[in-house]
Amino acid sequence: MGAWALLLPLLVATARAQVCAVSNNIFEVQENTIQSGPLAHVDVPTGQQVTLGSSSTPFAFRIQGTELFLNVTPDYEENTLLEAHLECKSGNTVVTQLRVIVFVLDVNDNPPKFPFELRVEDVPEDSKVNTTVIPETELEAQDPDKDDVLFYTLQEVTPGAGSFFSLLGTNLPALRLDRPLDFYKWQSMSLLLLVRDTQEENAQPSHTATATLVLDVRPADLRPPWFLPCAYSDLYVCINAEYQGAVPTGHRLPAPLVLHPGPIYAVDGDRGINQRVLYSIVTGQDDGTFAIGADSGNLTMTRSVPSPKTFTLLVKGEQSDGARYSVTWVTIEARSATGSVPQFLQSRYYGTVARNSAVGVEVRNAASPSLPLRVWAQDPDFPDLNSAITYRITNNTNFRMDGEIVRTAAQLTQEGVSYAEVEAMNTVTAGTARSVLEIQVLEPQGPAPTASPSGGSTPTPEPGTSQPLAPDPSRTPQPSAGPTESQAEDRRFSVVDMAALGGVLGALLLLALIALVILGHKQFGRRLKCCSGKALDHQALTFDNQAFSDPHEANWAPAPRASPGPTRAGPPEPPEPAPQEASGSAAAGPAPGAPEAARDGGSPAAVRSILTKERRPDEGGYKAVWFGEDIGAEADVVVLNAPAPDAARAPDSGSEHSGDGDDEDGEPGGSSTYV
Repeated sequence: MGAWALLLPLLVATARAQVCAVSNNIFEVQENTIQSGPLAHVDVPTGQQVTLGSSSTPFAFRIQGTELFLNVTPDYEENTLLEAHLECKSGNTVVTQLRVIVFVLDVNDNPPKFPFELRVEDVPEDSKVNTTVIPETELEAQDPDKDDVLFYTLQEVTPGAGSFFSLLGTNLPALRLDRPLDFYKWQSMSLLLLVRDTQEENAQPSHTATATLVLDVRPADLRPPWFLPCAYSDLYVCINAEYQGAVPTGHRLPAPLVLHPGPIYAVDGDRGINQRVLYSIVTGQDDGTFAIGADSGNLTMTRSVPSPKTFTLLVKGEQSDGARYSVTWVTIEARSATGSVPQFLQSRYYGTVARNSAVGVEVRNAASPSLPLRVWAQDPDFPDLNSAITYRITNNTNFRMDGEIVRTAAQLTQEGVSYAEVEAMNTVTAGTARSVLEIQVLEPQGPAPTASPSGGSTPTPEPGTSQPLAPDPSRTPQPSAGPTESQAEDRRFSVVDMAALGGVLGALLLLALIALVILGHKQFGRRLKCCSGKALDHQALTFDNQAFSDPHEANWAPAPRASPGPTRAGPPEPPEPAPQEASGSAAAGPAPGAPEAARDGGSPAAVRSILTKERRPDEGGYKAVWFGEDIGAEADVVVLNAPAPDAARAPDSGSEHSGDGDDEDGEPGGSSTYV
């Protein structure tokens, strides 16, 4: 045994020297990594060669000499494991087989991907809040990188859509409803679903993907039929209309009844569904007087009503699927038609026709020449009887009625205006009404004039015709509204005409205002100037008697000094005889500013002053106030300046302001004020 123990290691070493070997047969390589050097070295005994076996991963390896190389860039998504089978041969005999395994490591190199780019989902309007609209399995994205964790976010494309929907969680992409839907406000909403393979947006590497979600709100059957027009309505509720009508006793009307505010008509309250509505009479008639169309809602009579009576019908409108219905009231009053007369919408109709027109030509509407002249009357009590009204012309053989249209009955050879009376007769009630036609016969080449009930000269009526009087108001009540003809008559004056009239009236108003300002200035200008509050110039209130302004014309002696006290001053002393050279000037006439009394002679009574204050002997001049003939007239103030000879004819030093001191001490001042 001791000898064998010594020989065993030698035998093993010898055996190993006869087979192939590698230092490591298991490797790990990250995907997308290029291996430029050899992956492993193979120890090959002398006389043997190493080759790749057929069970190796195709095209993944190559052998150069005794070196094993990785021949491809590994991709985890294609192959997670690469395997090389090495065969060492001596001649054709395989001596040794070796296995080298390469594990490919996964890295984040692929973006996630949704199974769709656009997803359209119908959501019922009545879906409950917190309902899962789209489950997670239908929205989640796929990432080929096995270790990636996906994070989802929801972004609104339609403003406000984010308040209706949300995701169950960041890693759970199920779509949840957060608030009630409203088909009339939100019929379609779009959202953007985003997925990222990293939690942080700025992480590297990081990949994202997006998909669009379109949520179409499907209307739910939430509302019953609505009878129109609603007395009140919004998007959710309608207070149904109630209908009224009237029928004549003793007559069966063949056409559907005319009701107020309109025909019986209902629509599905859920406009998005718009179910067909079927009509029926529930209660209100025991004798079957009325019938209603199941599809149309038209109410008709099956027989006449012999005596006055009121029918109150309960009408039902039901959806064709029977899911919902609503009811309303229809009131029909049967009353006697005796005394009911039709009413024309206009008291006079205006038309035009070309001269020499053939028989049967339509008379044109004067306000709208492209339209025929149409007369129309209606029964105010029984609108259903309007179709029973017939028309005829009573007093003019040149025209005739064709229904509501006026036509020529003879060839018109002369220009002028023709008048005709048209009578409307209700064939059921025998009531009649009359109106007037005013038809202007024009030359064919000339433009068709616009008729007007006022303004301009009255054209000469055509010979052989008479102009009827206005209809009797008792026979033809004045209507409150009219159809196209009445509206056309109101448009006889165009916008341009009214604008021109407004311009003329504005100009006249401006001229009147200017005239008022000028007259006011002439009449009250002086008073306004005096009352303006501004201190007036002393010279502006002083009036000089020109007869005494020149010292060469007169030289009056100073007035004697008045004694103190409120005694009334007498008339001034007569002046000294004037020098010879001044006599001519002095006799020229009274002062222009003096009143008439001063011009009437030289007696003191003629120029007597009132409330005067005499000046001192050393002062010249004299002030006085004369009243005119009318005691309320404005006072004439005249200042007579007669300076003393020894004063060197200096200007009067006194002023009306300096005389204030005399009022305080009772002594006459240097200057006196005369009022």
